[in-house]
Amino acid sequence: MNLEDYRTLFAATTLALVLIATLPTVGMIVSIPSGKEQFSELWLLGPTHMAEDYPFNVRVGEQYRLFVSVGNHMGYSAYYLVYAKFRNQTDPLPDTLDATPSPLPALYEFQAFIMDGETWEAPLTFTFLNVSRLGNSSVVSEMSINDVVFSVNCSSNSGYYQLFFELWLYDTSLQEFQYHSRFVGIWLNVTD
Repeated sequence: MNLEDYRTLFAATTLALVLIATLPTVGMIVSIPSGKEQFSELWLLGPTHMAEDYPFNVRVGEQYRLFVSVGNHMGYSAYYLVYAKFRNQTDPLPDTLDATPSPLPALYEFQAFIMDGETWEAPLTFTFLNVSRLGNSSVVSEMSINDVVFSVNCSSNSGYYQLFFELWLYDTSLQEFQYHSRFVGIWLNVTD
């Protein structure tokens, strides 16, 4: 080996050592995609914390219990809203193709700040307070969610209604909550 070969070897070795020494600092500045899918979960559990025994045939004045849960797998701590909404069979659900929420008003809301990889759960009780019959239709006038009374004035020819929940995520760049394209619900046969 001649002197020029030693210089080239010395320069290459020095460059490699500098790169190795600065790699932790570069890792703090440049984020390399982890390949991990980012997503959130929204689910309902029945009164025994199981995916069973959901209420279906419900009566006026009786209290029913569910558990609303959110899982965060976004890769960062996230701030969520869960809206409870109520509809008959013809009222619109969220649009999964356009990722838009239901235009129905929210009756109740939960807020939760959830660390990455963690889950959050809240109990929900609901009671139908005022249901009447108008010909072949039933009309739910009032219901309570977690002991807060709401006027709903929702009618159905079949007596079937849906209590559903939408998941919203706080967008730090827009500084507002955005619908997160997740919803879940249960059908209820409201008898009087």
